[in-house]
Amino acid sequence: MAENVQQRIEERIPELEQLERVGLFTRKEVKSIIKRATALEYKLNRLVTNKDDFIAYIQYEINVLELIKKRRAHIHYQFKREEIEFPVIHRINSVFRRATKKWKDDVQLWLSHVAFCKKWATKGQISKVFSSMLAIHPDKPALWIMAAKSELEDRNSSESARHLFLRALRFHPNSKKVYQEYFRMELLHSEKLRKQKAELEKAEMDLGEYEFSPEILSGRLAEVVYRDATGKIKEAEFVISLLNIAAIFDFTKELQDFILQDLQANYTEDSLTWDFMAKRELEAPGAGEELQTAKGRASDINRREERCCQVYEEGVSSLNTEPMWSCYAAFCLERLKRKTNVQELKEKRQERLLGVLGRAHNSSLLKEDYYKNWLQTLLSSGNAEGAARVAMAATQRYSQSVSVWSLSLRTLMQLGIGDVSKLFQEALTHINPKESLPLWQLQVQWSVANQSPEETEAIFKRGLMSAVAAVAMEMKESYLDWSFSTGGYKKARRTFTSLQENRPLSKAFFTRMIEIEKEQETPKMNNLRDYYERALQEFGTSDDDLWLKYIQEELGPLGQPENCGKIHWRAMKFLEGDSVERFTSKHTLIQTGHL
Repeated sequence: MAENVQQRIEERIPELEQLERVGLFTRKEVKSIIKRATALEYKLNRLVTNKDDFIAYIQYEINVLELIKKRRAHIHYQFKREEIEFPVIHRINSVFRRATKKWKDDVQLWLSHVAFCKKWATKGQISKVFSSMLAIHPDKPALWIMAAKSELEDRNSSESARHLFLRALRFHPNSKKVYQEYFRMELLHSEKLRKQKAELEKAEMDLGEYEFSPEILSGRLAEVVYRDATGKIKEAEFVISLLNIAAIFDFTKELQDFILQDLQANYTEDSLTWDFMAKRELEAPGAGEELQTAKGRASDINRREERCCQVYEEGVSSLNTEPMWSCYAAFCLERLKRKTNVQELKEKRQERLLGVLGRAHNSSLLKEDYYKNWLQTLLSSGNAEGAARVAMAATQRYSQSVSVWSLSLRTLMQLGIGDVSKLFQEALTHINPKESLPLWQLQVQWSVANQSPEETEAIFKRGLMSAVAAVAMEMKESYLDWSFSTGGYKKARRTFTSLQENRPLSKAFFTRMIEIEKEQETPKMNNLRDYYERALQEFGTSDDDLWLKYIQEELGPLGQPENCGKIHWRAMKFLEGDSVERFTSKHTLIQTGHL
């Protein structure tokens, strides 16, 4: 091992001598580099090597390169790069190759090598690195795309990029991303050739020796890619993504028309097709004279939106599905949210949205999410009666949805319409009890504000009987709070006493009673001890904070500090697992006054 290290250090001597000779580094710095490099080389030549050692070696060499670059700029010396930087770059590439050979599965290591090659102008190495990486990781489409882009952008080789994309498609014949980037690459290639031709014509040079095929210049290769892609991936979303890529380039009108015809002919069973075709109507040119005034612009926008709606109407008549109605409703909602100072346009948009939502609901094809938008629109327009009808209709359409019931009940509570108490009972019979907590909380909130204390207490008692632990615990906490706010300390204590043995129990139930006790003018320490002891019966094996708070209570003005030792001994006996270590650490902080 020592011989190998010594040989590698000796190989550095010519470049280090040059660094000292030209004044980039001092003799002391050169010695420091040799010492550090020797230590790093020994780590790399151990029997059991570590990836971190390779990374540290590479990072050190890159730091040296960066320092050389800064020193060159400082003293304005730009010579002897072949004798100084090139050996360092070659050595880093060699270490990267050793590392990636040993840890082949580490993609990040491969990409770090690629990034180094790009930064330090060793682009000839990039193809070799990508080739080795893809031999190990052919299952990752993103790496194939990255390699092809590198060939196109860094080496200006469309042919190599095309070859890589074709190889990628052998491994990933149904990869949308590979096809999208391959399609984009062919269009970029056509654009580059068109620019070259334009520059040559501008310079009035003879084009005889250059071959500019009209088919390639017009994007026919991209069309071939499109045909192959859509033959394997028959999805409207994918076709639209390729059309959007083609639309970026200004010479692809024929290609765009071809894709549009294909979309309209073969993908009308997909709501995305209709959605895309409808939204294209917004981009249609308008009348120039009308656009001079705000009202004229609003009129033009309204006409465009009407044309969009005509396409959507065709869509829902031929494809009467929930996704189709969702696209239509989403479009109308998005247009309504757009700001406008023209009241007529705003009213027209609102009318259009309400009409679409109503028809979708009547067809039982309106998604749950849109009922909220429907109610908000009706409430903002002051149509309380309509909002109440929609709220009731929503609960019938989605009778098992907690969010729909909550929304509808809140709306009816806000409007003060309907028998809300009866509706709460109906809601709780329809929904899954495990998901019913939000409704119980809402019912309590409504009852406190609108019903007598006796009726509210009856709701609490029904909630306490719930078989769902989360509901029962929440009802106990809320019942305790309500008892204190309506009947004061005595009622809260009675409520606590009646419920403290009624499992399931939550820590918050006990801590709230402790807070209530401490809020009194003369809190009783014996009561506090009772609450802590009862809480520790439930949570003493896992909750270290509860023990610590008990100790702090005894250290306070009401407590007896001599009890702390006994509580500490009990805590160490009862606590389990990691909570013992946490308790010990925090107790030490309390003793030293840091907590």
